Amino acid sequence: MNVLGHVVRFIVSALVLLFVGHIVPGFRVMGFWHAILAAIVITLLGMAMEAIFGRRISPYGRGIIGFICGAVVIYVAQLIVPGMHASILGALLASLVIGIIDLFVPTSLRGSRHEE
Repeated sequence: MNVLGHVVRFIVSALVLLFVGHIVPGFRVMGFWHAILAAIVITLLGMAMEAIFGRRISPYGRGIIGFICGAVVIYVAQLIVPGMHASILGALLASLVIGIIDLFVPTSLRGSRHEE
């Protein structure tokens, strides 16, 4: 994937985070640039978790373990990103809503991992 593809991916992810912040209680992102930073941090934390525990732990594994790991990643990201707040319930709900949105507006590189 080229640089432009990554930029578009992070912009879409940031817009999804902003949207989720408006509809999920206990989760909010305070502006577009904080959402971009949150998207980057969430991506890096997700990659680290996948590297440590394997691909099955990924939120894209579509199981309960992936859902819970997604919530943990969101909760930990709020400790790193200054304009982001997530309660435990907010992280769980955000993980659920992001998973549902990702079914319709993919924000990951699912196809490129199978091509490698």
